[in-house]
Amino acid sequence: MNIDELERSGIIKRLPIDRKKVNDSLDLARRDLNIAGNMLDENCDWAFSIAYNSILQSVRALMFSKGYRPSSDSGHVSAVRFARLFLKEEDVIAFDRMRRKRHTAVYDTVGSISRGEAENALSRAEKFILEVEMLIKSE
Repeated sequence: MNIDELERSGIIKRLPIDRKKVNDSLDLARRDLNIAGNMLDENCDWAFSIAYNSILQSVRALMFSKGYRPSSDSGHVSAVRFARLFLKEEDVIAFDRMRRKRHTAVYDTVGSISRGEAENALSRAEKFILEVEMLIKSE
């Protein structure tokens, strides 16, 4: 699926490029990464979930930099589909798996995230932020 198909299907919506929204989303991504690291010793479920949110915010920054936003009814899924257009497939697959795992941790089962998974999520979030920043700077 390309960007025009995502827009036609209603998964993403066009909006004017706003550098403040881009920077705000990157700031949120960095904040969440920091908080996830602080949470690691206290609760792996939440550390993982916050690290996931860091990735989500970095992808939103990328969307905003290209003049798009997620649709209101499929925000997380639209971010995954949009990311697929610009990031490595293996990273997008990991992002989507994290999305589903986070859903379980937040809504279904306490203690479903191991420390290793949480640490991996932090590492992935840091990588996502750096990669998105490089993509945005190259525009």
